[in-house]
Amino acid sequence: MTDPLVVSEDGGTITIAGDVLDRIVRRAAEEVDGVKVRRRGVEVRSGRVTVALDVRYGEALAAVGEDVQARVAESLRASCDLQPAAVDVSVEELT
Repeated sequence: MTDPLVVSEDGGTITIAGDVLDRIVRRAAEEVDGVKVRRRGVEVRSGRVTVALDVRYGEALAAVGEDVQARVAESLRASCDLQPAAVDVSVEELT
C-alpha cells in the first residue's frame, strides 16, 4: 500500500492519494519497452519507490531496470515534485 503525499504550504495543504502515485509509477515504468508492472507491484513509502516487474525474455535486465528507475524518478518529479530517495526495481518474471 502506498502512502499519500501531503504537501503543506502557506496557502494550504495538497494531498496526492497513494493510488495516484501508484498510477504515475506504473505508467512511467511501462513506458520502457518489454516491461509490465505486476498486479500489486508498486509501493511508495517515505520517498522510496519499489516496483516489481515482468520483463520480456531477451531484454538486458540491468539496462531495463536502469531505464525504469530513471523514468519513474522523472515522472514523480514532473508530476508532483517528489524527489524519490531511491527507486528499487525487482524483476520477478520473464515473459
